[in-house]
Amino acid sequence: MKRPIENGIRPWQQMLSSGTGAIVTALFMTPMDVVKTRLQVQKKPLFSGQCFVYCNGLMDHLCTCINGKTGIKPWYKLPGHFNGTFDALVKIARHEGLKSLWSGLPPTMLMAVPATVIYFTTYDQLKLLLGRMLNNQNPSKIWYIPMLAGTIARVGAVTVISPLELIRTKMQSRSLTYVELKDCVRAALVKEGWLSLWKGWSATVLRDVPFSALYWCNYEIFKSYLCRRYGVTEANFTISFTAGAASGTIAAVATLPFDVVKTHRQIEIGEIESLQHNKKPSSTLAIMKKIHMENGYRGLFAGITPRIIKVAPACAIMISSYEFGKRFFRRRNQGHLEKP
Repeated sequence: MKRPIENGIRPWQQMLSSGTGAIVTALFMTPMDVVKTRLQVQKKPLFSGQCFVYCNGLMDHLCTCINGKTGIKPWYKLPGHFNGTFDALVKIARHEGLKSLWSGLPPTMLMAVPATVIYFTTYDQLKLLLGRMLNNQNPSKIWYIPMLAGTIARVGAVTVISPLELIRTKMQSRSLTYVELKDCVRAALVKEGWLSLWKGWSATVLRDVPFSALYWCNYEIFKSYLCRRYGVTEANFTISFTAGAASGTIAAVATLPFDVVKTHRQIEIGEIESLQHNKKPSSTLAIMKKIHMENGYRGLFAGITPRIIKVAPACAIMISSYEFGKRFFRRRNQGHLEKP
């Protein structure tokens, strides 16, 4: 008989499941955010040097508005009048080609997919490890284990990806060639040292770590409740999708102030880079104080509806795809183990 597999699934199978889930999420969510950005730009035009952030469910993309005199027609400023989301989807696909609906997808595949693989696989492995340390066969049922595992996994993923995020931001904000980028990074290392590659790490952690802690804690609670309610021992696609959407909504609302601050900081850094100023970007605390002074506490919760509309389906698609993949491999492994 073959050696038993821990929790019914191997780490490489968890990695393949999370990678597939990330690709599915990006393919579904990118067109919706491209359309949302086009509708926003149509309502409020952007000027050269301005930056904006859009997120396709897996990662943020910093876009810098370029001068129209260059002759380049960026995807977010192409002409056309849209009367709503569905109208925009149809017109963009018809007049600009289906490819336009997936603008920004290549960097997502290169960066967000590996980050998601690290994050989800680390979470599952840490959850099992913490369960063994507490001699518990079902660590998902102890609320603080998913919370702790999610926190550590997110810190690890952000730390690994943060230098690549900084490099990508520099490339997007100033349209640098790879040679110019190498010189830019080298100059930053000489001037500020290796830690300069982790600029923006604190702002990202401040938003993503509380989100992950709340998300995984609530997801495991909702999943267990729905499994008991419908009398099943293993979560099916519908249960995973529902639990993912509900937990994603709660985490999105609770961490919205951190998301607002991170978006402001990304835009500020992008505009400083694009205009090649020596000005230092504001700290996270300074941005929070500025938002509070200008708009009060309501300013820290700006955009709550769009965030929920964006985050809830992204979380639902990602986790249900991931759980579907794990369930497939678990049953496949079980079938192989049962063979004589």
